[in-house]
Amino acid sequence: MTQNNSPVQSPSLAATGGGELSIESFRGAPVVVYFYPRDNTPGCTREGQAFRDLYPEFEASGCAVVGVSRDSVRTHENFKAKHEFPFELIADPDEKLCRLFDVIKEKNMYGKKAMGIERSTFLLDADGRVVREWRKVKVPGHAEEVLEAARELA
Repeated sequence: MTQNNSPVQSPSLAATGGGELSIESFRGAPVVVYFYPRDNTPGCTREGQAFRDLYPEFEASGCAVVGVSRDSVRTHENFKAKHEFPFELIADPDEKLCRLFDVIKEKNMYGKKAMGIERSTFLLDADGRVVREWRKVKVPGHAEEVLEAARELA
């Protein structure tokens, strides 16, 4: 996905909290949509914890946060509870949202090539337009950088 002037139109997908969410669910306020490879892996856990720890500051800037991976809602619920994430996680096992944001990439894991989620984050404005994107994210300092960008939208 590249930045343009069109609001993102996305499917509604199952999410933690017992319902379905789409990007349109967040219209009216900026939202951070972060894509991560897998629940309960070290990098994904650290990334989620960083967004969790800064969540009050995201809220204060009027910005929502939502995480997305291909894991099931059940796995997401356990991951969210274990790490006390105050935001919802969207389950995208069919890669509908992942493909919309073009985050499915060929990855090399232990010498084997496989398709998977490239850790990526998108900041959307209140109208649902992508205003910033981060690809090939490295976790240390990332949530802080996203927060600064979110504050600039306020």
